[in-house]
Amino acid sequence: MDVALVQYINRLCRHLAITPSRLHPHEVYLDPSDAADPRVACLLNVPVESLRLRFALLQSLNNSLESFFLPLVELRQTHTYQNSIAALLSEAKGLIFYDTKVTVMNRVLNATVQRTADHAAPEITLDPLEIVGGEIRSSENTYFCQAARQLSCVPSSQLCVKLASGGDPTYAFNIRFTGEEVHGTSGSFRHFLWQVCKELQSSALSLLLPCPSAAANRNKGKYILTPCPISYAEEQLLHFFGQLLGIAIRADVPLPLDLLGSFWKGLVGEPLDSEQDLQEADVLTYNYVKKFENVSVTDETELEALCAEISSQHHSGESPDSPSRPCCTFTYVTMTGEEVELCQGGRSLIVSWQNKDVYARAVRSLRLRELQNVECMTAVRAGLGSIIPLQLLTMLSPIEIELRTCGLPYINLEFLKAHTMYQVGLMETDQHIEYFWTALEMFTQEELCKFIKFACNQERIPFTCPCKDGGPDTAHVPPYPMKIAPPDGAAGQPDSRYIRVETCMFMVKLPQYTSLDVMLEKLRYAIHYREDPLSG
Repeated sequence: MDVALVQYINRLCRHLAITPSRLHPHEVYLDPSDAADPRVACLLNVPVESLRLRFALLQSLNNSLESFFLPLVELRQTHTYQNSIAALLSEAKGLIFYDTKVTVMNRVLNATVQRTADHAAPEITLDPLEIVGGEIRSSENTYFCQAARQLSCVPSSQLCVKLASGGDPTYAFNIRFTGEEVHGTSGSFRHFLWQVCKELQSSALSLLLPCPSAAANRNKGKYILTPCPISYAEEQLLHFFGQLLGIAIRADVPLPLDLLGSFWKGLVGEPLDSEQDLQEADVLTYNYVKKFENVSVTDETELEALCAEISSQHHSGESPDSPSRPCCTFTYVTMTGEEVELCQGGRSLIVSWQNKDVYARAVRSLRLRELQNVECMTAVRAGLGSIIPLQLLTMLSPIEIELRTCGLPYINLEFLKAHTMYQVGLMETDQHIEYFWTALEMFTQEELCKFIKFACNQERIPFTCPCKDGGPDTAHVPPYPMKIAPPDGAAGQPDSRYIRVETCMFMVKLPQYTSLDVMLEKLRYAIHYREDPLSG
């Protein structure tokens, strides 16, 4: 119940854009809409006064942890000493507010900076013509591989920079595009991160695999690490992938990656759930295993029917005793499509009443090993550990490390509106500014993400800001605040002009369009036209 209350408070504070330390206990209440959330179901019958008192206790505990206790704790996880403070803290991490963890994490990240202002940032050169038209002829041409090659000789210490805060942040490295004159480094860097995420979640690279459950319309668009033996070159690419996760955390640029929960569990070192995680990753195999586990002992025809149902698949055949009778052998197809033996001599071992449970356990075990993917995850964690201290993961749950790395996959317009500045005499009450916000309210989430990509070269924006702690509005996390400015020059009719942006500054140069329809038309033109590589 305490964990459920902490999760509820995290969501409430995210909605109100404040930290739990600034939330008054009397502001805690359960709305009827919360009843639909299974995570808070256990709190629905608790009197509101009890909830508020319990929150006050958790608030006091977190204040003590943040200001006094956590900075003194050696956070390295250990499986040898199960009663170490780090091990016990890991068990109790559900009682710690997300903002408390992030505050401590940010202090550690700033204390582990290794590249000072005296040292110039490493610079890499990318050739956009290699991927012009969106068709990548070879994985070596991808931005991901171009960057991995050039940064392989740069010490990882040079990539450990201060956290982003106010103005243009210090990025791990600078990007220069061949044949392009770009002022500033922010837009290029953010575009690079967006592009490599796009490459990782495409057929251009083989490091990630689409979630098998997508075949059954579940978790479509989600990815896992490709489970297969890796070469040295692939290990280096996975190491670089881990570094990118750490670089994004330090730069506070949320990565538009959609990875399955089992990936984040592996990253923080949590064991997989043999039921839930298998069902999320491969629901067809999960249902297949369940059928074998639930076959009635008294009904022999049920097992025959099950074998007949899958007789067309690679891991089935005919019984040698009666050739017309379909049967299964101790083989199964991996996530990458290869048929493997589940035990020694599995191809000649037939599934029977006596061993059907052993077969079901072997199939389940195969899938869980593929999901854990220890070899690949070790390489990713090694890369991440070269940029941020891995002991920080002791405090974080899988959902929280995903939130810290990838942010929220949707745009909160109210938060964006609250972190927008108007320049050169513009005001929020101006007619064309009102048209602008009304138009954005009419956008789908997909269109809003495209607008953010158009305006600042990243699809997701941080939902945290130092100003929510009561600090000055100038202490924004980049790319905030969004700036709305008049267009350059004064020539021509407003309705015939186009919207321009300065992505490094998150500045939108907005003509004074005369109607909402024109505003909608120009905004949609802008967010779709920027996809054209020949648009200039």
